[in-house]
Amino acid sequence: MSLSHSEVPVLTVDGPGGAGKGTVSRLIAERLGWHLLDSGALYRLTALAALKHGLALDDEAALAACAETLDVRFVACDGETRIELEGRDVSGDIRTEKVGDVASQVASLPRVRDALLTRQRDFRDMPGLVADGRDMGTVVFPQAPLKVYLTASAEERARRRHEQLLNAGRDANLTSLLEEIKARDARDMQRAVAPLKPADDAVLLDSTSLAIPDVVECIERLLSARGLGLPN
Repeated sequence: MSLSHSEVPVLTVDGPGGAGKGTVSRLIAERLGWHLLDSGALYRLTALAALKHGLALDDEAALAACAETLDVRFVACDGETRIELEGRDVSGDIRTEKVGDVASQVASLPRVRDALLTRQRDFRDMPGLVADGRDMGTVVFPQAPLKVYLTASAEERARRRHEQLLNAGRDANLTSLLEEIKARDARDMQRAVAPLKPADDAVLLDSTSLAIPDVVECIERLLSARGLGLPN
């Protein structure tokens, strides 16, 4: 018997930027054969589109309209996901610090969040969904059978980002990155709508001293304990 939309299993992975949510979520989705929702990408795409079209970041109506009409495609390619905006590959463009900062600003606007809410919930489909973001367990999928809140110290997240940028051949200042991360955390946690916080029933995981495989293994054990995903 097929499951209704609301019965499709969902794993939510929330937490601040740089905690490893994206990598962990992608690996688990691949292991389970589940769909993947990178909700942060939708906000970053809205931010990139706003910058591209010269929208004012305090024009909530225009930004909400932009979010509603995003011309976006997620294309599976060689084990990774290519993200296209208006027919152009922007997989790298949306990961810049500037776009991330603007995404954090537009994500604080209620009308933008409303515009993207239905789009996010539409990703829920058989055999299951791994949803990565900041309010997946608290707002988008509050009835998810397993919610994880993945965090790490701001210093460790800045160090990881610094190393990532250097490996990509880009200049980076560790002190500036740390300041940006702390400012973004404060903005995300203090916003009036859907602030960044663990769901009441979320499992808290601190990845400061954990490698990605360790985090994946821990979450897979939690899934198995709830009768979801891979068997023990």
